[in-house]
Amino acid sequence: MKSVSIHGSKRESVGKKATKALRNAGLVPCVVYGGDTPLHFSAPELAFKELVYTPDAHTVEIELDGVTVKAILQDIQFHPVTDRILHIDFYQIFEGKEVTMNIPVHFTGNSRGVMNGGVLRKTNRVLRVKALPKDLPDYLVADITNLKIGNKLYIGALPQENITLMHPDNTVVCQVRTSRTAILDADDDDDETEAGDVSSTQTDDAAAVAE
Repeated sequence: MKSVSIHGSKRESVGKKATKALRNAGLVPCVVYGGDTPLHFSAPELAFKELVYTPDAHTVEIELDGVTVKAILQDIQFHPVTDRILHIDFYQIFEGKEVTMNIPVHFTGNSRGVMNGGVLRKTNRVLRVKALPKDLPDYLVADITNLKIGNKLYIGALPQENITLMHPDNTVVCQVRTSRTAILDADDDDDETEAGDVSSTQTDDAAAVAE
């Protein structure tokens, strides 16, 4: 997983008055949890641009007075009107200790069902992943190439090397739904799918029978 570096300054005052003064100065108050004690610091709002406004997940290297703390983004608060960053919580990570975080899903491939007029419904765009920091992926890849109209893609179809997906096996990542403009798949297309090929993709009818 890619890492983003943030240079900040430790802060001693954590009250409302001090926090307001930081924001007025263009700084974002932050807290790092997961260590022996919470670590309070602040950094310029622009320093978080690469971390916050991106479709991928990143680890963070927070540099404070010559000390580097590795962490992941845990929670972020935005102003309801201006969308400015108000506060960020981080969680400290350690090599050799597993961590759980949200990882985005990237959908790839050209689905036969979509090309025939079906609609791709992305049920889960983000999944919870548990892994060692060195094994955390930037994103998960969901290949929709083999999905026809009525098919669902389950998490079992996603690459899971050195990671654990913190979801039930029957969790649906995406599915191709029919639409008014959809056309039937060709008969020879049905022949290409063997009867036992339902471990990670199923039609709605097959799934209902299985359940």
